[in-house]
Amino acid sequence: QDITERKTAEAEQTRVAQELQTFIDTANAPIFGIDAMGLVNEWNNKAVEITGFTRNEVMGQNLVEVYITEEYRVSVREVLDNALRGREAANFEFPLFTKYSKDRVDVLLNATTRRDVSGKVVGVIGVGQDITARKQMEEEMTRVAKELQNFIDTANA
Repeated sequence: QDITERKTAEAEQTRVAQELQTFIDTANAPIFGIDAMGLVNEWNNKAVEITGFTRNEVMGQNLVEVYITEEYRVSVREVLDNALRGREAANFEFPLFTKYSKDRVDVLLNATTRRDVSGKVVGVIGVGQDITARKQMEEEMTRVAKELQNFIDTANA
């Protein structure tokens, strides 16, 4: 009796873990995870899609040192280090390198602390949103506004 209940519980845990992994893999948002050392241990299909880097290419790599542009490394490291200390972050913007050029993809991220069953911090899970197109549109709107202002200033001179 006891072993049957335990086996049933273990089977249910396995099923739930597989279901959660499928959810992460197929989510329509980039999701990545790092361990306590900052090494990538989770990289879903959307992260692959927006960066071009496969799961195998990134696993075990230092996220900040390898995939974050130099000017953002300090701030991204600080956000992730804070999450590793239990201080989570919401709506943090940062750029990731893409595989095929030196282009970047801009990500809006929520960084959540990962804990084991005993409550010990074991890493960070990041759920993001690709905001590259939005940022490009904002930059274009700023450029057009400046151009219009210059036109108006010139016309009034």
